[in-house]
Amino acid sequence: MNLSIIPLGGLGEIGLNMMLFEYGDDIIVVDAGLMFPEEEMLGVDIVIPDITYLKERKDKIRGIIITHGHEDHIGALPYILREINVPIYATPLTIGLIKGKLKEHKLDETSELISVKPRQIIELGCFIVEFIRVTHSIVDGVGLGITTPVGRIVHTGDFKLDQTPVDGELLDFHKFSEYGDKGTLALLSDSTNSEREGYTLSEKEVGKAIERVFGTAKKRIILATFASNIHRIQQVIDAAVKFDRKVILNGRSIINNAQVALDLGYLKMPEKTWIKLDEMKNYSPDKIAIITTGSQGEPMSSLARMAVNEHKDVQIEEGDTVVLSSRVIPGNEKAISRIINHLFRRGANVIYEDVSDIHVSGHASQEEQKLMMCLVRPKFFVPIHGEYRHLIYHARLAETLGISKDNIFILEDGDVLELNGDAAVKKEKVQAGRVFVDGKVIGDVGNIVLRDRMRLGTDGIIVVFVGIEKMTGKVVTGPDIVTRGFVFEEESQELIEEMKRVVSDLLGQLEQELMADWVLVKTKVRNTLKKYLIKKMDRKPMIIPIIIEL
Repeated sequence: MNLSIIPLGGLGEIGLNMMLFEYGDDIIVVDAGLMFPEEEMLGVDIVIPDITYLKERKDKIRGIIITHGHEDHIGALPYILREINVPIYATPLTIGLIKGKLKEHKLDETSELISVKPRQIIELGCFIVEFIRVTHSIVDGVGLGITTPVGRIVHTGDFKLDQTPVDGELLDFHKFSEYGDKGTLALLSDSTNSEREGYTLSEKEVGKAIERVFGTAKKRIILATFASNIHRIQQVIDAAVKFDRKVILNGRSIINNAQVALDLGYLKMPEKTWIKLDEMKNYSPDKIAIITTGSQGEPMSSLARMAVNEHKDVQIEEGDTVVLSSRVIPGNEKAISRIINHLFRRGANVIYEDVSDIHVSGHASQEEQKLMMCLVRPKFFVPIHGEYRHLIYHARLAETLGISKDNIFILEDGDVLELNGDAAVKKEKVQAGRVFVDGKVIGDVGNIVLRDRMRLGTDGIIVVFVGIEKMTGKVVTGPDIVTRGFVFEEESQELIEEMKRVVSDLLGQLEQELMADWVLVKTKVRNTLKKYLIKKMDRKPMIIPIIIEL
């Protein structure tokens, strides 16, 4: 019997991380992440993995293991747990963040949430899973040592080798090395920064940059970061205490995450440092630091509303210092650029990644990735977490360390890698892909709907109304034409009259018995008007014929 390794998300894209391991009647799942929509996914709120394969085998699933609390690793859980009710295993902070997320979705009583600690070992069916401390841009991250019937697997989770982490918790070099000494069948390792040479800077370097900002700012400091970056929030709090500023947390996700971290002891803050937003008026601007959401230019985020003067409590004033302390996620460049420009227009001093060392990555660069391979010394290597080029670069890096090209596997979502102690081979794909969430609707938005939305957004819509007498099939009223997003009707009456004439001529040519077939009439109206507009204007608006029975 072979072990199957099957990614359902996270390979070939940033986010959507989900990996499953299957042996006989046992399946364990690692991570359940979401992905934020790409530019062409019009109206889509989030993207989650297609879990059809898991739903069909739900009786085999022994548990879901979460490596850390970022959205691209926990964000899909509320949607998955509606379909599959299995235990969730994660470290204390990650459990705290998951609880908050499930409570938002009114699912807090749904699944068993089991807290684990680094170096703890659990048994899930035929799998023995050990949790291994890693450093990342969020507290309490772990990698996994998975002992299976065919050999040991190491899954790094997201990691970097930070020698001076903010919380003092170092990556567990000894434990990873122990798996190398025992013999590791396969290493699955984070590829996100595989294009970057050298080492990733320590999070403490950001702390120094934050202190420089606090030492020079004359008025309020408004710092935007990811709500889950507890280390970053801690360093802002430390700087605020040092420079005698009060801290305001703005944005529901940041407030919730900070409260969870405080309750669990992962965040330290002196009493009376954290004040409420409505208390800001009691202090001079040079005594205020605001930590907020919106570092990726999200349209409805706190920072975006501040930038266009639509935030009900915070208006940007001349002399404020605004810090965007995060890496730009690909696809968000334009949105962030617009916000930066708006902030400058309002007189703020804006500090961001291009002009300051105000952010460092949470992912390993090439030298750290090489060190991980040297510690674990796997027989087979599978690069994970990243776009396709990241996986390729990581695979090439493995070759430079002497791992045979035949033992390196570039997988994509849905691929099946079967392993035994001696060999590994790719099998046929299983169903995998992306499921779009639009509001409360899951999966109803597909590629056809997105294509229609794109057409509506680029070429507009034409609605053709025709009244036909039921008994005779004669046109009684119309055709009348209404457009939206196509032309401005008051200035384009000549074109609209010409479209009416084209439809009238078509209807006049149809035989009476054909007029009774409304589906046929609609198709002919749509196709005829489409050909006319392509020839005349080279445009393809959505055309909706409506037949009214009279």
